[in-house]
Amino acid sequence: MRGAAAKMPTETVSSPTTEADFTLSNYKIPDTALPEFKDMPFEDIEELQLDHPGANDQEYRKRRGYIASLSKRFRETSEIIDVDYTDDEQAIWRHVASKLEVLHQKHASPFYLKAKRDLGITNDRIPQLSAMSRRLTETTGFRLAPIEGLVDTRAFLSWLSYRVMLSTQYIRHTSRPDYTPEPDIVHEIIGHQPMFTNPAFADYSQFVGHGARIANDKQIEELGRLYWFTVEFGLVQHEGEVKAYGAGLLSSFGELEHAFSDNVERRPFDLEQVINHDYTYSDMQPVLYVIPSYAELKEVTKKYIETFQ
Repeated sequence: MRGAAAKMPTETVSSPTTEADFTLSNYKIPDTALPEFKDMPFEDIEELQLDHPGANDQEYRKRRGYIASLSKRFRETSEIIDVDYTDDEQAIWRHVASKLEVLHQKHASPFYLKAKRDLGITNDRIPQLSAMSRRLTETTGFRLAPIEGLVDTRAFLSWLSYRVMLSTQYIRHTSRPDYTPEPDIVHEIIGHQPMFTNPAFADYSQFVGHGARIANDKQIEELGRLYWFTVEFGLVQHEGEVKAYGAGLLSSFGELEHAFSDNVERRPFDLEQVINHDYTYSDMQPVLYVIPSYAELKEVTKKYIETFQ
C-alpha cells in the first residue's frame, strides 16, 4: 500500500482559531462537556480521484455514500450507528488483517500487540466503532466519533483535545484490498485504536489537540508534521530493538516492510527536526523517527505546546 492509508486531512484554515485560555493538562471529558459537531467542512465522500480503485464502481460509491450517511446521523444524534458490513467487506477485512498479523508479530511494538488482543480485535470480523469506543473510554477516556469524510488539519487535531478520535467506517475497494488512498476502517481500527489505550500516548494525543486549538497557521503545519511522524509513522525503542507504533505503518503491508528495510533512515526523535520535516503523503517515507518512550514523547510535546501561549 503505497503511502496512502494514513493520508492527513488537508489544511484549509487560513487564519488561526482563537479560543479562551484553558489549562494545558490531561483530563477526561464527560459527555456533557463535548462541543457539538458543527462548521466542519467534510470532503464529499463520493468525489473519488480518478486513480482511486473504486472511482468507476458506482455500487461501491453508493455504498460509501450510505455508510457516510450513518456517520452524518451521529453528528445529529451523538449515537454511533453500527454498520451491517457485507460478506465482501468482511472478506476484505479478513484478507488484510490476516496478512498484517504476520508482520505485526515481527515489527509491532509489544504494547500494541497486547492492546490489540485486549480490545478484542481479531482477523475474523470488522469491529464496530461503538464497541471500540466503549472499550477505549473504559481505559483512557478516549472515544471515537464516526465521520463521513476528511476534514482539515485544525479541525481533525482539535478534537483530540477532547480525547475524541474522528474515524471513518467505510472499507477499501475489493479490487485492491492491499491498498487504500485514504483512511478506512482497517486503518482506523487496526492502525489507531490499540495505541489509544496507552495512557502516555493518549495524553500525548490530547496535548496535540490542545495545541491545534490555539496554534497559528505556522504552528498548525508543525503539528501536522509531528502527528505524521508519530501517530501515523512513528517508531519506538523497546529493549534495544526498534518497533512500530504508527497507524500508517501498522495498517499497511508495504509501509511496514519498507520501514524496516535498508531504504529508510531511522533517526532518533528530535522535535525540532520533526516539526520542520516536510513529507509527501503519497510516497513511501524515506526517513522515520524513533522515540525513546511514549512518556518522553508526551513530556517533550507538552513543553512544546506551552510555547504556544
